Amino acid sequence: MNVWDLATRLYHWAQALLFVALMGSGLSGNGPHIQLGLMLFTLLLWRVTWGFVGSETSLFRQFLRSPKRVVAHLLGKSTLTAGHNPAGGWMVAALLTALLLQCISGMVLAGLFDAWPNADIWLNDNIFSAMEWLHLSLANLLPMLIALHLGAILFYKLKGKPLVKAMLTGKQIQNEQSTDQTHSVLYFAPQIRALKVLVASTLVTIAIIALS
Repeated sequence: MNVWDLATRLYHWAQALLFVALMGSGLSGNGPHIQLGLMLFTLLLWRVTWGFVGSETSLFRQFLRSPKRVVAHLLGKSTLTAGHNPAGGWMVAALLTALLLQCISGMVLAGLFDAWPNADIWLNDNIFSAMEWLHLSLANLLPMLIALHLGAILFYKLKGKPLVKAMLTGKQIQNEQSTDQTHSVLYFAPQIRALKVLVASTLVTIAIIALS
């Protein structure tokens, strides 16, 4: 059963590659760290927007479930649906939020907002110090979130649910679906819309650079 559109799959793997490159350049102090961060920021804008206007399984309202549903899933008492399960959905939200905050704090530290109106007022020493603390803290937190994410992937792989393969092919094996969704048709947004969202996200990043 098709569950992931091309845009979501491309985003996922591009984000993974950029994260590895950013961690390497950040820890070593070498490489185009700021440029890589801006690329990731653009991707995150794209994914967040896609979470509101994209395909069904990419929508936040589709995979962000109530705490009750999350607990039921963890206890094995809920029926799985297409796409992210209740726990996985919140992991996606946590990763997106952490990565976005990491990018924004990095942009502040890189001076990309120094030329903005009244920056000398709202971007004071206290804010700068807070952004520095946030950037360093997230650099330690994100690998732990990634490790948890990879652990979950391995866990489902051992249970016969190849999540990596699904993100490569876009297809999820049938026994992962709930009875009511097995025979339903998921909505897939036109991929030209994804391209337009990516272009718009790129223009936002370019505008931030131009105003810096």
